[in-house]
Amino acid sequence: MKKGLKIVTIGGGSSYTPELMEGLINRYHELPVREIWLVDIHDGEEKLKIVGALAKRMWAATQYPVEVHLTLDRRVALKDADFVTTQFRVGLLEARIKDERIPLSHGMLGQETNGAGGIFKAFRTIPVMKQIIEDMQDLCPNAWLINFTNPSGIITETVIKQFGWEKCIGLCNVPEISMIKEPAKIGCKREDLQYRFAGLNHFHWHKVFDKDGHDVTGSLLEHINDKDGGTPKNIYQADFPVDLLQTMNLLPCGYHRYYFLKKEMLQHSIDEFRAGETRAEQVKSVENALFDLYRDTKLHEKPKELEKRGGAYYSDVACECINAIYNNKRQPMVVSTVNCGSISCLPADAIVEVTSLISAKGAEPLAWGEMKSHERGWLQMMKAMEECTIEAAIKGDYGVAYEAFNLNPLVENGAVAEKVLNELLVAHEKYLPQFANIIANIKAKGVYPQDKTVQDLLAKGK
Repeated sequence: MKKGLKIVTIGGGSSYTPELMEGLINRYHELPVREIWLVDIHDGEEKLKIVGALAKRMWAATQYPVEVHLTLDRRVALKDADFVTTQFRVGLLEARIKDERIPLSHGMLGQETNGAGGIFKAFRTIPVMKQIIEDMQDLCPNAWLINFTNPSGIITETVIKQFGWEKCIGLCNVPEISMIKEPAKIGCKREDLQYRFAGLNHFHWHKVFDKDGHDVTGSLLEHINDKDGGTPKNIYQADFPVDLLQTMNLLPCGYHRYYFLKKEMLQHSIDEFRAGETRAEQVKSVENALFDLYRDTKLHEKPKELEKRGGAYYSDVACECINAIYNNKRQPMVVSTVNCGSISCLPADAIVEVTSLISAKGAEPLAWGEMKSHERGWLQMMKAMEECTIEAAIKGDYGVAYEAFNLNPLVENGAVAEKVLNELLVAHEKYLPQFANIIANIKAKGVYPQDKTVQDLLAKGK
């Protein structure tokens, strides 16, 4: 019998790792961690060493007998793992810069998880995730995979439906931020309210009830445009159309701004682009500042500055999910999991983001039921876009990739969509082996990204 848990984090050099360590430390009385393996790639080795040293200092400060290992060899780390968490970005932040700048250079939203950039992030990530699953099948066939790698819903659907790894749960910090920030807006504590979420990752809605079962969604809608009311820091807070939301009587995900307020959100992104500071470049500055803090050998706790990253609170959710599985808690959490009829207008085997009970057998989604026409139409279109994205990523099919672009409301259609698609394929050639022949044909026609920053990155081999 094992005397403790082995947890492996792929993308261990991420700036989020200190929050993951903090979450495991805070739950050590319930989660008997024995060893933690932080895994990264050669290009991420420097960050892995910096954040890994901080992780070791954090555990040393507790006197808990936990060993932290750093490695660039994923297979060594995965051997006999109990839980594997994924938090990596293929192509590092330079890839995100390309994802945002290329569409914006053509007057289109790049948005790293929802728009053209999100589609390409999936194209780059899915082949790598396939390799990870193959390694897990060989080395830790009983492990749970807790995924935070974006686009989280698409990646989770690929892992479960296409690669057959059923012990997988997808996570996102957006629901958690809502549940942390919203209660105070109506004079409540979190434990006073009951939350129900349903939809897709970065495209969900939620309703809220008090202890007596009374619907208080309307009261929270009155504060939907308040600052610090539940919108992640990485999303520009244009004012939602309150009349629309009151008709729906649903609280939207912060990312719905990109769909309900497309013109306003696009203009803000274009303004940032023209000023030379896309969200990707802002994040890179935040990351650099964080790693400057992490280098301080006197630091042995998660710095508060980490909350400035868009993914704040994710790691704590990951730890609670592991805790709920390991201790069979049947704890309500918002996760990406198999639909099983919880949202009736989507296929039973689709991956959805819903309130679920988390236990030793995984996620048991709670039934939401019927969606009204407006929400049903959006969800079915977005799920179709996700399915096309997955198919294109696996097959390297240009036509299906174009279909995904055509379905995505944040991607303009026609000639401009084809230009953006082609430039992104060329810009990410290094990470898109499945599209190799197509990219060669595109380059033969003289297609090359027009954005100067992207050109500079490519000239440096990034």
